[in-house]
Amino acid sequence: MKILVTGGCGFVGSNLVDMLVRDSENEVLVIDNLDTGKKEHCNEKAKYIFADIRDVFANSDSISELAIGRQIKKTHAYFLRNVDIIYHLAALARIQPSFGRPVETMHVNSYGTSLVCEHARRVGAKVVYSGSSSFYGGAKLNPYAFSKWQGEETCKMYSDVYGLETTIARFFNVYGPRHPSVGPYATVVGIFEDLTKKNKPLTVVGDGEQRRDFTHIDDICRGLVAISKDNHKGEVFNLGTGTNHSINELASYFGGEKVYLPQRPGEARNTLADISKTTELTSWLPTKELREYVKQWLLNY
Repeated sequence: MKILVTGGCGFVGSNLVDMLVRDSENEVLVIDNLDTGKKEHCNEKAKYIFADIRDVFANSDSISELAIGRQIKKTHAYFLRNVDIIYHLAALARIQPSFGRPVETMHVNSYGTSLVCEHARRVGAKVVYSGSSSFYGGAKLNPYAFSKWQGEETCKMYSDVYGLETTIARFFNVYGPRHPSVGPYATVVGIFEDLTKKNKPLTVVGDGEQRRDFTHIDDICRGLVAISKDNHKGEVFNLGTGTNHSINELASYFGGEKVYLPQRPGEARNTLADISKTTELTSWLPTKELREYVKQWLLNY
């Protein structure tokens, strides 16, 4: 299998690459512009193009032109023209940053997805798209949710009109190794880890009773592989646990003092995945539990 992972230096993408290259029969190429991804997450068994997906797939001749201009290797251009499956994870992530970058968020997440689907159509590749559970809170609640939903609709249109094989995964609050712990893209579990290391109070937004379905990165990666096995045309699969926790509960797992911050705009009160379809069609089930993860992290940090 020739497998392309867009955004493969990021949190989810790099963990997925590590999983994919364990199979010696897989050839893996990554495209990442390192906007939020990190070079230290690269895997020596994969190949890399450090560029924006919008530049790589800008038009039908762009791949050849980039190779001729030596911006990417000819071997990488050949790979892209013969790729079997694309895990499309490249995106501007997180809700709050999207309020300050609405146009860029939609351009990367929506237009970028259309370019990936068009390339897949031309070369006959399958697309597995990383959607977002933010859809369930309201697709028009913030620019991020809207842009990811537009990406989903783009995949469905390419399946309906062109017969492209597309599969959509909706992630629920991913945590685990390499999750960002500082800055605008940090996850709440990552933030609590960073504050615990610094012996600072845990910052809880709002009243802390909002609930989230927290899903470990290993389960997400296994889920992505599982839903890629069959031929789908715009099917949506939830990747979560089917159990949610309040932010106050999460803080209690870490222990220590808490401080409360004002409620932020654009965020759903609760998230909870219905994974029955995913399990029925793929036999995938989550295996990691949030409280046990925090317990082990506290023992080891």
